[in-house]
Amino acid sequence: MTDTYRHKGLRAQLVKELRNKGIKDERILKAFEEIPRHYFLDKAFADWAYRDVPFPIGSDQTISQPYTVAYQTELLDIKKGDRVLEIGTGSGFQACVLAFMGARVYTIERQENLFHKTNALLEKIGYSKVRTFFGDGYAGVPRSAPYDKILITAGATEVPQTLFDQLVPGGILVVPLGNNDHQVMTKYIKKSDTECQKFTYDNFRFVPFLPGVQKQNSSGNTPDIKSPDRNKVNL
Repeated sequence: MTDTYRHKGLRAQLVKELRNKGIKDERILKAFEEIPRHYFLDKAFADWAYRDVPFPIGSDQTISQPYTVAYQTELLDIKKGDRVLEIGTGSGFQACVLAFMGARVYTIERQENLFHKTNALLEKIGYSKVRTFFGDGYAGVPRSAPYDKILITAGATEVPQTLFDQLVPGGILVVPLGNNDHQVMTKYIKKSDTECQKFTYDNFRFVPFLPGVQKQNSSGNTPDIKSPDRNKVNL
């Protein structure tokens, strides 16, 4: 993997574009300036890495538009040392942005083949400090809880109560909430075990937040296995 002056120039242009679109947190912009985003796409599509668009990464998943990553990261209000749970590892780029900002990142992926691919990439590019898990995002990662922040990187019609249970009082959960056509970026601040303050922001469109896992079997197919107990609440 190489990171050339051309790539650095493209990152500088992307940072300028994000700043012009309203991203103000300089730590986020610095992460975009420093992290080689083309590492997270197949080599044949590396030129797409610094365009402000989403792009398919296989397994019916996408690497999110850079502006979307920056936007939802800004809503999390990351502090150095925050314990952050990411639901939906995907390419791993979002997790690297959070880690670059000083967060202690725990991230879970439901698709086994994508989990292995991204886990290997994170090791290769020096982000082994990101803790990766394969499993059902609806269940979160309770053994490493509680978390200061939780980020759901898929479009949800509901948020599982299990995730709120893993958030500290005063913690923040950010999720794109809505139907399959579009979602509203939503932030919850947990006031107590029974009360959350809710804020809504701009519209986005994400791949759907699904329960269960998708395991790679001996034939190479990836059948869905749904969790028998989703422990969810409608919001």
